[in-house]
Amino acid sequence: MLELKNISFSVNDGGKTVEILSDLNLKIDSQKFIVITGPNGGGKSTLAKIIAGIEKPSSGQIIFNGEDITDKNITDRANLGIGFAFQQPVKFKGLEVFDLLRIASKKKLTIVDACEYLSEVGLCAKDYINREVNSSLSGGELKRIEIATILARKSKLTIFDEPEAGIDIWSFQNLIKIFEKMQKEIRNSSIIIISHQERLISIADEIIVLANGRIQKQGSGKEVLPTLIGTNSISNVCDKLK
Repeated sequence: MLELKNISFSVNDGGKTVEILSDLNLKIDSQKFIVITGPNGGGKSTLAKIIAGIEKPSSGQIIFNGEDITDKNITDRANLGIGFAFQQPVKFKGLEVFDLLRIASKKKLTIVDACEYLSEVGLCAKDYINREVNSSLSGGELKRIEIATILARKSKLTIFDEPEAGIDIWSFQNLIKIFEKMQKEIRNSSIIIISHQERLISIADEIIVLANGRIQKQGSGKEVLPTLIGTNSISNVCDKLK
């Protein structure tokens, strides 16, 4: 599905070149639920943005379903089936939830269809279908509505950049249930989650540990998770939320 070949990314910081990702190689297969974790500043969010097309690599190649998408922008990649969920969901004053779902689906969406997507993420459709996507919604509500738009979009590859950011514990517990359901029902697509949270890491089919711009570990959840819990080798990998 997705292959990154020799991806590097650097920025200019006060006249000094700082390398964020260094000659990174990665393959993501179809029907996989993958969590990328590692210490803060290790390059995780940068990698997510490069896959989505928000950032362009300094060097290297990105292949998606056999097509070179290295020079394609975020819109082109979205049209090819790559979805991206931000740490902080975007608010749209004056835009109702139903309209947002309809735009995401890129088709004539019925109220019944929209309600089904909201139900999938644990929201009572009649309470939200006509709500504006604005600051009156909590962080957890916005996050679940964003996930509903991704379900409506039916992306082939969806990237979630730290979905637990900015939500309370109750919302986090509900978010876990949603991702557990998505992991069990994944079909002909893949999901990549950038996260530190052990609860999310523990349901991954595959775990990738990224530190200092390089992949330090990669393997099945059963193989990699035990090496992360209770160790100090990579700081802040599993911030436990009980």
